[in-house]
Amino acid sequence: MTNLIIEKLLAKSQRTDVPKFGPGDTVRVHVKIKEGDKERLQAFEGVVISRTRGPQASFTVRKISFGQGVERIFPISSKVVDKVELLRHSKVRRAKLYYLRSLRGKAARLRDVE
Repeated sequence: MTNLIIEKLLAKSQRTDVPKFGPGDTVRVHVKIKEGDKERLQAFEGVVISRTRGPQASFTVRKISFGQGVERIFPISSKVVDKVELLRHSKVRRAKLYYLRSLRGKAARLRDVE
């Protein structure tokens, strides 16, 4: 009985507006930034290099900004994440793409899926 109640609560807490994506996909995450009393949206676009599952699911996005690699971890259920847009699917053979950290330029490209 209690398991059924817990499952229903978890199903309600899951976000339904987030598209299905995985490692290797390019996403644009719209993040709410608070500056003083104002709030604005800022986009963070990059490649998903890892994803965790479960009630506290999160994903890591990596991008290159001014020649420097930047990674950011986003909890899926966070109120800071406004919207996630899926831009491109890529074919990968691993669940965690940490090897991209050591690759530069054309070597860091991923094969797209049509």
